[in-house]
Amino acid sequence: MSNATDTFPIDLSQFKKLSLDPSKPTLNQEEKATLLTNIQLLRDAIVLFTATGAARGVSGHTGGAYDTVPEVCIILALFNQSPAKFFPVIFDEAGHRVATQYLLSALEGSLPPAHLLHYREANSKLPGHPELGLTPGVKFSSGRLGHMWPMVNGVALANRSSTIFCLGSDGSQQEGNDAEAARLAVAQNLNVKMLIDDNDVTISGHPSQYLKGFDVGKTLEGHGLKVIRADGENIDALWGAVSAAVRYDGPAAVISKRVMAPGIPDIEGSAHGHDVIPIKSALHYFEARGKNISWLAQNTDIAALYNGIQPVKQPYLHVGSTETVGANRVVFGEAVNMVLDAMDPVERAKKVMVIDSDLEGSTGLKVIHQKHPEVFIPSGIMERGNFSAAAGFGFDKDKFGVFSTFSAFLEMVVSEVTMARLNGCNVLCHFSHSGGVNSFFADNGLSDLHSYLYFPADAAQMVAIVKHIFFERGLRFVFSTRSKVPWILKEDGKTRFFESGYKFVPGKDEIIAEGKAGYVVAFGEMLYRAWDAVLRCRQEGLDVGLVNKPSLNVVDEQTIMKIGQSPFVLVVESLNQKTGLGSKFGTWLLERQLTPKYGYMGTTREGCGGLWEQIPHQGLDSQSIILKIKQLSQ
Repeated sequence: MSNATDTFPIDLSQFKKLSLDPSKPTLNQEEKATLLTNIQLLRDAIVLFTATGAARGVSGHTGGAYDTVPEVCIILALFNQSPAKFFPVIFDEAGHRVATQYLLSALEGSLPPAHLLHYREANSKLPGHPELGLTPGVKFSSGRLGHMWPMVNGVALANRSSTIFCLGSDGSQQEGNDAEAARLAVAQNLNVKMLIDDNDVTISGHPSQYLKGFDVGKTLEGHGLKVIRADGENIDALWGAVSAAVRYDGPAAVISKRVMAPGIPDIEGSAHGHDVIPIKSALHYFEARGKNISWLAQNTDIAALYNGIQPVKQPYLHVGSTETVGANRVVFGEAVNMVLDAMDPVERAKKVMVIDSDLEGSTGLKVIHQKHPEVFIPSGIMERGNFSAAAGFGFDKDKFGVFSTFSAFLEMVVSEVTMARLNGCNVLCHFSHSGGVNSFFADNGLSDLHSYLYFPADAAQMVAIVKHIFFERGLRFVFSTRSKVPWILKEDGKTRFFESGYKFVPGKDEIIAEGKAGYVVAFGEMLYRAWDAVLRCRQEGLDVGLVNKPSLNVVDEQTIMKIGQSPFVLVVESLNQKTGLGSKFGTWLLERQLTPKYGYMGTTREGCGGLWEQIPHQGLDSQSIILKIKQLSQ
């Protein structure tokens, strides 16, 4: 998996095998010294290789994995002491702490240590969450926050004689799934031990500030768990707590109190520790550690190591769009601010409520929080409850709730969407980081009450859509991608298509270019790629047209009749090919007795890591689109 010349500069063979007996709650000097040595070794390794993610510009979540190293080292020592007693997997309900799982894979020999330096690189099989069957040595897939503990309960039901460990976090514990899991664990007296890193840091801030009154330990005690609190950075106290939890007959939780990223000066205690450690901070960390780290290879130049890693830029230059790019997920918030700016301040606070699920910096709500705090409610990792709160605010026909989270979490609020629809609530939803999953889950109502799904193609169209639909009643869903997108240009190659007097009309498809040979239908971040393919085909004499479909779930009768009578129709999207627009558009054509040659392209494979590399990995790059166009035009 790694290049033959790669070497990992930290000698992981210096990790010392240790056995700890839970019947002995006090560490002897040798045990304590060995634990502390192992903890420092693994923490150094995590800082070193996760920072390579920062070097290649792909993120990487250092802090959580770094935090929980003491718990991991203790669990490994328990596994060594009595393998038959413990289920041999360190489950983790915080998937972004994936660096822990990769390090464990390297320690057990399933992964060459040098391969850790390819962390989060495209096609390295080291993605941002653990994926069972993809990465050698990884023993489970984590999904998202709050999904692991319920599954671990099932593992415990299937292995009644084993003790099951699951690493937890104060962020994960905010999810409603964990409350249900806690109750089942208690009711069935499952031998599940939750080791929870309570560092009071999540993506957007500190739970103690945005969820005042919430206490992880008190909550779990209320469900009936045995709860033991400890200073996570005091190894004697932590071992005493873990050994007590293991000795307890039934479900127990150890709450490890610590600051985020203890011992990393630049990010300690801050939300910056949640994501990948910056290169500068990693270098400061190793400078503070000193030059004579026994497990660091002599003459290692860590700065040179990072300098040798560069982000891989997309080599392809698309025609038909600008070289400059904009972040639609951020522009959503800016567009909302444009609407709010035009309102009377008193009326604004009365009529609008924007609620965040700890993702304001990722989904565009941060700019609303900064400029219009009077309408903003910071909240926790509780998508179901937060969506319903936005819906309840919009229960009044003249009030409007705004909700936002990642598209991958849309499926979590489907039941709540139904309730909001039944109650006629007004909610503007923004689902960012779209791609792959079924965004059409949002359109789960009956035909007598429609909810629009919008996917803008660039920043200008995002602004136009948000400004137009903000005060429309009912449920409205707007999607965007994590990656920035260029502005779409008209065929003259100069004028931006969605500016210069452009007006957005809900439900209306937009002809970007007419074509006699057939039409490509695209939307969102695939529009500029499809436009590139169409323009290159037109340069070769193939008169292909392009349609933008920003309203995903509405049939524009005029446009479908037009393109349905052409020789072919090709739908290009980054949504799941099984359930996306393409799976529906062919039916819409047949219902109208339209029978062009038909094709559709969408996401079909698990991701490959990296950034832009995802598109060619899925066969959705411009050249692949061109090939499909030519096949259909024959």
